[in-house]
Amino acid sequence: MKIGVVLPHNEIGSDAGAMKAYAQGVEALGADHLLIYDHVLGADPGRPGGWRGVYDKDTEFHEPMTTLSYIAGITEKIELVTTVLILPQRQTALVAKQAAQIALLSDHRLRLGVGTGWNAVEYEALNVPFKARGRRQEEQVELLRKLWSSDSLSFSGEFHQVTMASINPRPGRSIPIWFGGGAPRVLERCARMGDGWMPLMGPNQAAQDAVSYLQELWTKEGKDWGDFGIQAQAQFAGATPEKWLTHYQRWQAIGATHMAIATHNAAETGVDGHLERIESYMESVS
Repeated sequence: MKIGVVLPHNEIGSDAGAMKAYAQGVEALGADHLLIYDHVLGADPGRPGGWRGVYDKDTEFHEPMTTLSYIAGITEKIELVTTVLILPQRQTALVAKQAAQIALLSDHRLRLGVGTGWNAVEYEALNVPFKARGRRQEEQVELLRKLWSSDSLSFSGEFHQVTMASINPRPGRSIPIWFGGGAPRVLERCARMGDGWMPLMGPNQAAQDAVSYLQELWTKEGKDWGDFGIQAQAQFAGATPEKWLTHYQRWQAIGATHMAIATHNAAETGVDGHLERIESYMESVS
């Protein structure tokens, strides 16, 4: 499996020097890819009805597309990955334009992981219907690929209307799109439209069942299973080198092609501490 890292979004801070040191540091360690999470807004726990979620307004999330643009300019080899961009919240043509620009200026190092999200607070603020997010995502992926490849197109869908227009510049080749999530509809969409899967679970029976289902759907489409990718994640917090290795081997047996180590929420640290954790993990699974 290819080994990557998860940007410690809520601990890296907003200092450009720290971001640069981290990105260049993980590349120097030999990390293959860098994942960045996505949330536009955090809810205030004091809002009417309260708020109980895995994050709130005090949790920092760096905007993926602009952050990856910066990292593209200060690195040379590492793959840049959104995990996952909450696509239905965004304007499709703008995402196509931003992704194309990152791909071009990074020598095609962008991998676009997309999801539908779960936080209705964000959808409300971004003026996008929450209930239609799955259908919107499917249409978006179709349109993204057309915008990346067409000099001029017309497109008429449930959510989009394009009349003889397109983006320019366009990427030299199609940008890989991987789907996040585990619902049956998501897996079906992933096998039909995606290049890979980003599970939100551990290497358990549910993951094995999902991979088997994806493989069945993928091969029915007449595609080579060897072309499909699976992006797993590991947590530094609460684990030991032995547990990391076992976790890694279990995902490898299931069929994962990529593994990224998340080093945040383990203990207070700076950039050097995160790099030390990544190095420890790499040594444990190498």
